[in-house]
Amino acid sequence: MTPERIRLAASLRELRARTGLSLAALATKTAFSKSSWERYLNGKSLPPRQAVRELCRLAGEPEGRCLALWEIAESEWSGRAKEAAAPAPAATPRPPATGASPTAAPAPAARLAGHRSVVTVAVLASVCAVTVGAVAVAAALLRPGADGTSRASAEAPPHQDPTSSAPHCRGTACEGRNPMAMRCAASPVTLATRHTAAGAWLEVRYSKECGASWARMWGTRVGDRLEVTAAGRVHGVEIRTAADADAFVYTPMTATAPGTTVRTCFLSAGDGRRECLTSVPR
Repeated sequence: MTPERIRLAASLRELRARTGLSLAALATKTAFSKSSWERYLNGKSLPPRQAVRELCRLAGEPEGRCLALWEIAESEWSGRAKEAAAPAPAATPRPPATGASPTAAPAPAARLAGHRSVVTVAVLASVCAVTVGAVAVAAALLRPGADGTSRASAEAPPHQDPTSSAPHCRGTACEGRNPMAMRCAASPVTLATRHTAAGAWLEVRYSKECGASWARMWGTRVGDRLEVTAAGRVHGVEIRTAADADAFVYTPMTATAPGTTVRTCFLSAGDGRRECLTSVPR
């Protein structure tokens, strides 16, 4: 079970305890059965979004925090966060040219020695990183990236535990990243909401902790598209499958400072109508 599912289940159990309702009583007051609630509260299955909302209502709890936890858990459960966070596959090694000398490949003993050297260097590097701490971080930030820009401009935070609920990026380090995978969607601010003429819903979200904005949509159809623009940077997402249409779908994030205008546009696959709105985080 993922850490997100564990946290969500724990929050739901706390709310259920607050209501003082048994599982049977909970079933009579909601649209979900006793056995369903048993699975939801113990983390055996991911509850529907509506089940989370109904339990919040019964407990007198504002639904924002639990729905944020649910969104992260749902993203992990569906695999979308893993897909977004997965690194690009390594290039496949090229086979040796025909007729190459068999001595070109290192002997097993040489390969083993090389492997041990790599391990030794990795361990020493880790020890040095712990010992000199701030110096190592500063050097990493000043080293230029693959695109020639300084890593300092990315405002990348130190290495984070992947199971931590703290944000995994900040500022320009969040550019183009998935808000779920980067843990930026735990407590965002909703800048704007619109129910489009096509029937879809869209929201513009902003995380002060991550310094980034993104948009999401639901109630959509295959082919619908959503774009978010800030400071000339554009990120978009398109509904490609029926499964996408039944879930929340998010644009990648764009770094956003307070006062930056964020423009969000929805393009309907049905009639091609384009609906846009602007918002400004404070």
